Amino acid sequence: MMNDLFAPWRDAWTLHLDDDLVVVDKPVGVSTHAPDPVRRDDAVSRLKTWLSARDGVAESAVYLGVHQRLDRDTSGVLLFARRKEANKSIAAAFEGRAAKKRYLAVVSPAPRTDGGTLDDLLVPADDGKMQVVTANPRHPPPKGAQRAVTRWTLVSRHGNRALVSLEPETGRTHQLRVQLAAMGTPIEGDPLYGKPSAAPRLMLHALSLTLPHPTAGRPVTFTAEAPKELLAWAKGEADPRSLDERLLAAADQRWDLARDPDTTAFRLAHDGDGFASTPIDVYGEWALVHCYDAALDEALTGALLVGGMRGVYVKHRPKQGNTVVDTRKESLAPKHAVSGEDAPEPMTVREHGLRYEVHLGDGLSTGIFLDQRENRRRVRELAKGQRVLNLFAYTGAFTVAAAAGGASQTVTVDVSATVIAWAQRNLELNELSGAKHSFVTSDVFPWMEAAKARKQVFDLVLLDPPSYATTRDSRFSAASDYPKLAALAMSLVAPGGRLLACTNHQEIARMKFRRWLYESARAVGREVTQAKDLPTPIDFPPPADGHAHLKSVLVTLK
Repeated sequence: MMNDLFAPWRDAWTLHLDDDLVVVDKPVGVSTHAPDPVRRDDAVSRLKTWLSARDGVAESAVYLGVHQRLDRDTSGVLLFARRKEANKSIAAAFEGRAAKKRYLAVVSPAPRTDGGTLDDLLVPADDGKMQVVTANPRHPPPKGAQRAVTRWTLVSRHGNRALVSLEPETGRTHQLRVQLAAMGTPIEGDPLYGKPSAAPRLMLHALSLTLPHPTAGRPVTFTAEAPKELLAWAKGEADPRSLDERLLAAADQRWDLARDPDTTAFRLAHDGDGFASTPIDVYGEWALVHCYDAALDEALTGALLVGGMRGVYVKHRPKQGNTVVDTRKESLAPKHAVSGEDAPEPMTVREHGLRYEVHLGDGLSTGIFLDQRENRRRVRELAKGQRVLNLFAYTGAFTVAAAAGGASQTVTVDVSATVIAWAQRNLELNELSGAKHSFVTSDVFPWMEAAKARKQVFDLVLLDPPSYATTRDSRFSAASDYPKLAALAMSLVAPGGRLLACTNHQEIARMKFRRWLYESARAVGREVTQAKDLPTPIDFPPPADGHAHLKSVLVTLK
């Protein structure tokens, strides 16, 4: 059972601890170092937090010497020095190749031989990748080329898949991944060097590390047991991890979000975490489970309560987004928590310090779309002095972000008077109300036509329509109507202005979406000077096929 859903570090991750060393079994989804200075969800930061609490000292007093790194999606043995005096010996072991590392990987197709040595030259390629180049004895190696040597052994074959043991003699960036791909047997679940795969993770694990102990001098070996899901995948078997284990794995990748007092609503488990039929959101101390054509698992609600949630709500959603349902039907969206206690009604959540009114027991929607969190942050950063138009505004979360960023004017448009009133309350909640913020209850299409006729323009237009919508006078489907909608929206963008175009329609691929936006610009005689794909938040990892449900493009128009 779970004692703490969002722990900085778990005891099971610590393989060895003494005065000189701490050796851990790094989980999947945790970087060795912080990917940026704002986030602190990396192994170094989390381990310092844990050691600080364990030893009763300030985090600034905890020393960790870094001598190796593992990719974010590689699990396994990772060693740190606990005191500066140990660094020299450890560095000498790695640099002098006295440190011996062994990995396990699942590859496909299975290699034809039982082992060998890979000896390649690696050079940087595009998008942070590496590539193998062929050595030519008549010419010097390419600039920046580094030799990579890996010994590999076949452990077992299982049809088209194989489990292999890898012993790198050098430590180049992505060495194992790029060398195996170049051999024609890429690692399963590798989005950079492999082929599309349903693997739930990168199937690469640092199994063991052997090196001389800094004080004792004798060789010591540290081993991290092979993950159950990796061994099962090699054999073509289902993920054997329990519900608790999968839920904890998802929570472990959101520790930094959970500890941020300025953001209290986020997604706890998503498609990429193995919860495609039951994604879970966190609203303060309450959890909300979305059931897509799936029955609610009582074990899941129980695990959330044990993990520290005060109550659990459920929303039963049709798998097909175009299915028309009564969104406030009790059987689909119960008004009360199905487990634990009810949340305040309404309740307030925070996002990057801004406050939003939400209702956990009032229909299928709560009042805020959590997958747009980072887009709202971007809008806040872009909005200073800008005229901002928020279309299909729902409860005005984008408007709040724009107003907080210093927009000179905002216009909020939605067909529902109920959500327009809600949007006004959200502005009031953040003490941002004022004459420069106007609200319009109208069908978006005729309103835009009228605005176009008035020659009204905006510096930033926000376009995030529902995949399907029906009003008294019109019907909308993103799959067929988005190009026309985008063209009309672009006609309202001032020269040099921007359109933030979004869709979460599953059947609209990112490349098709981008193509539509260029076609829409041409249709209204506008030139796209930049079309920037925006990433989804870290708590919405895509499914194994790599296709995120939310596509967001920031388009700058001449």
